[in-house]
Amino acid sequence: MIKLAQNTIDKEDIRLLIEWLSQEETPRLTKDKLTEEFEAEWSKKCGQKYSVFVNSGSSAILLGLYSLLEGGYLKNQKVVISSLSWITDVSSVVQIGLTPILCDCNLTDLSVDLGNLEEIFIREQPAALILVSVLGLVPRMKEIVDLCNKYDVILFEDVAESLGSKYQEQRLGTFGKISTYSLYFGHTISSIEGGIITTDDFDLYELMISLRSHGWDRDQSKETQQKLRTEWNIDNFNHFYTFHFAGFNLRSTDLQAFIGLNQLKKLDKYCEIRHNNFLIYLDKIKINELVLTEKELDFTSNFAFPIVSKNREKIVKSLIKNQIEVRPLIAGSIARSPFWIKRFGLQALINCDKIHNYGFYLPNHQELTIDEINFICKLVNEVKDEI
Repeated sequence: MIKLAQNTIDKEDIRLLIEWLSQEETPRLTKDKLTEEFEAEWSKKCGQKYSVFVNSGSSAILLGLYSLLEGGYLKNQKVVISSLSWITDVSSVVQIGLTPILCDCNLTDLSVDLGNLEEIFIREQPAALILVSVLGLVPRMKEIVDLCNKYDVILFEDVAESLGSKYQEQRLGTFGKISTYSLYFGHTISSIEGGIITTDDFDLYELMISLRSHGWDRDQSKETQQKLRTEWNIDNFNHFYTFHFAGFNLRSTDLQAFIGLNQLKKLDKYCEIRHNNFLIYLDKIKINELVLTEKELDFTSNFAFPIVSKNREKIVKSLIKNQIEVRPLIAGSIARSPFWIKRFGLQALINCDKIHNYGFYLPNHQELTIDEINFICKLVNEVKDEI
């Protein structure tokens, strides 16, 4: 079978991990110095000052949102999310008591529809936008940033599927106040489970590393620790179990940080492979209602290749018959999910409904061969010939 995704953790990664675990002095496995090293390397690689390593990409979204709320960054409780996203982009908003507002997607890069987005900004005056860069495709970042600035909306980037993609040579994940990444199996690189949050705001970073670990001050800077302990009259003994915020335990481990450090060395190579595969798909696929392109100076580190076709059923049957793994285009429209309908009722979104009914995506990963891509494209295009 040609899989949608392949493990990026290879035998060499495992060998190095065994070697590390077999040291004479057993290494610290829970969050410690390697986590800090991994966070520093991530910041250097991905272009923001501060990084926070957590146990999943979903936890990264939850922690990022709650930090904005706890830190007083939100002017109200309204958050806009594209309906073509992932459950935790929306459920995190709901779980911390904020109000989700769904925006339709577009049919070119699958991110937010700019017309619908501005209508929502004018009507609702929201505090934040969670911008999901879908499948590594590159949104129209200048227009989105301009709209957020015009209407005083915090930009929160979810780039779980778009690690390495660039808009006009600038990495996605460096445009907003805060960005989140996923290091789950099958993503561009992996730490088994894991997520990263990045920001350039030091105060927000200090808040996030406290909230990640119960709400205590142990991981914060000496200056922040001293300020909090003086303000609340906490001595050097009692500070161990003093909680300044209603925090979580969303920490990852040094074991996963060790894996992540080795994975980072492969990032550029894997992104280049995904990009080249995307260009082959773009050239070969002849049946698609999406208008996919790559603008000059952009770079698409494609997670999987999306197609929208009214012949989805026939194409999917052919792919499965020929041992090609295929899935719906993410979750389709979040507005069509039972949890949304139960809470908020039915909501029609023209473009996202089309994706829900007719969308699917094809494999792309670092192990995929050109021959395999050509075979997949041949199967897809054959259905067009039958119409």
